[in-house]
Amino acid sequence: MTTPEKRLDDVPTDRARAEEALRLLSGEPVGLDVAVKRLSRGSGVYAWWAAPSIFPDLPGSPNVNVPSLRLLYLGRATSLRGRILRNHLRRSGSSTLRRTLAGLLGSEGFRTTWTDRVVLVPEDEARLTAWMYAHLRLTWAEDAEPASIEAELVRRLHPPLNVHGVDPENVQAAVVAAKNSYNNSSRPVDPGPIP
Repeated sequence: MTTPEKRLDDVPTDRARAEEALRLLSGEPVGLDVAVKRLSRGSGVYAWWAAPSIFPDLPGSPNVNVPSLRLLYLGRATSLRGRILRNHLRRSGSSTLRRTLAGLLGSEGFRTTWTDRVVLVPEDEARLTAWMYAHLRLTWAEDAEPASIEAELVRRLHPPLNVHGVDPENVQAAVVAAKNSYNNSSRPVDPGPIP
């Protein structure tokens, strides 16, 4: 007995997958204490949400189910659980989101140091994670090929903390300034001329 071949029209298109991801990302955002228990190890896209009062000068699409929350950032991952837990909730060196948040929260006095790049000092990594737990919410959608739908989602949703993949007229100057401020907060020490 042979198995039937998969026909091309049986495979969801990138557009159909993007629509389904958009539906799931627009669902009710959950707190990080809940999200970390539910995130799968599968690949997909994810969205970070916050109340407009968190960054009042930044636009963001309201969540369909919880209009009091606004979209901040959209990303993709080969492992949703790994990306969120090991990067976004732990290390500024491997998370553009964390670096941007630290830059935007300049008044909070986050301290940085230089390794092979600018990173938060360990105490402030923990402080930023606690801030994220207190102020941010998350939605996600599993997808076998998230890279093929991420650009479409960013183009349609204009998440204010995203810079790459966003139409130039939608790039937020405050976000670019925050990134630059963070990146310039610690620089490698120049040992001077070698004798």
